[in-house]
Amino acid sequence: MTDRSPAMRTFIAAARTTLAVSGAVMLLLGVFILLWPAKTAMLFAGIIAAYFVIQGLAYIGAGVFSRSSGGGSRTGHVLLGVVYIVGGLLAFVNLFAFTATLVLFFGIMLGITWIIEGVVALSLLRHSQSRIWTMAYAVLGIVAGIVLLFSPFYVAVFWWLTGVALVALGALQLVRALTLRQDAVAAASDIPADAY
Repeated sequence: MTDRSPAMRTFIAAARTTLAVSGAVMLLLGVFILLWPAKTAMLFAGIIAAYFVIQGLAYIGAGVFSRSSGGGSRTGHVLLGVVYIVGGLLAFVNLFAFTATLVLFFGIMLGITWIIEGVVALSLLRHSQSRIWTMAYAVLGIVAGIVLLFSPFYVAVFWWLTGVALVALGALQLVRALTLRQDAVAAASDIPADAY
């Protein structure tokens, strides 16, 4: 890139960082799921349940201590807080069932997300200098999303497929982050000097 494009360099650096961080998180989460599937799922469910309880306490606090809100708003906050706390406590009481439900929901949402990400990556293919990595990410994302959505509804299968796909997609996302600079240099050379 040239010295004429500080805004472009800043944008590319931010995009590379975003891709690298998301790829690393996906890769690590996938490794944890593959090495310790039950513990990772229970930990994930426990964090969500704890969040429900904390969120419920925050809503109750907002309802009780807010002096500027009307009675209906304060009552609504307290009731919503109670619902969150009850949901969190019920999740803790039967953490195994909550974990299974959460993993199934997470698997379905992840499958949909991966299909959409794959389609978006395909739409960016003509602008990419590293077409092989973009195509690999797109195809793997779409295939992994379809398999995750249409595999038998066994929670263990969902969780295992999620781990495998997270490792593969995380690694490809890291490669995309590393190759983004090449794409940016090529794109910057195509931009006329007066466009900066």
